[in-house]
Amino acid sequence: MKAVILCGGLGTRLREETEFRPKPLVEIGGRPILWHIMKILGHQGLKDFVMCLGYKGNLIKEFFLNYEAMTNDVEIQLGKSGGVTYLGEHEEQDYSVRLVDTGALAGTGARIAKVQRHVGNERFMVTYGDGLTNVDLSRLHAFHESHGKLATVTTVRVPGRFGVIDSAPDGTVERFREKPTEDAWISAGYFVFEPKVFDYLWLNDDCFLEREPLERLTRDGQLVAYRHEGEFYPMDTYRDHVALNDLWSAGKAPWKIW
Repeated sequence: MKAVILCGGLGTRLREETEFRPKPLVEIGGRPILWHIMKILGHQGLKDFVMCLGYKGNLIKEFFLNYEAMTNDVEIQLGKSGGVTYLGEHEEQDYSVRLVDTGALAGTGARIAKVQRHVGNERFMVTYGDGLTNVDLSRLHAFHESHGKLATVTTVRVPGRFGVIDSAPDGTVERFREKPTEDAWISAGYFVFEPKVFDYLWLNDDCFLEREPLERLTRDGQLVAYRHEGEFYPMDTYRDHVALNDLWSAGKAPWKIW
């Protein structure tokens, strides 16, 4: 099974970092968040990746083209008959990465449609290049297999960012609840799709997966939600970026399952 990763967005809410590089290359603990996502998937057996490139996609290409040199010690023999020898092996020896330019302004659905030839006629995963989770892929895939529909979306409980104060009519504080979790669920991405999902997508840049394609799948009864009770960390803002780096530095990153 191939894993399609959406890497083409502008990342406007993280402009402090994305002015000079694409969001998937913004670093957590000295490594791009894209690397962390690949490690989450690769550790669980998904090692065949298709990257949907867009904004500053050339920098993602450069990252992978230079990957061997940047992750190994290197011996360089100077001169006309010189060469390069990589000393040692990184843990990503059997990863396959396809880098596909899907356009600077294409919607998420259009980007997926544009990599159909690389996915082929087989089940595949899709996720975004900015979200970290400890989702158990074996359970997710078993759930998808069990319902027989075209699409599964991973959902997580709505996280609370602020404490809540319950008070009486006269203002007396009755209870303080620290960052409660609402009984609501949101998409965390990490989709599993059957190849017929491509019938719901189109190549024009105005195709956004989260709009008409998922709405049509819902109307047709072909979209099922998998409830992930574990952790999910989106990196939407600079505050998120700082928090993720703090978790990594403290050795408390729940998504580090490898």
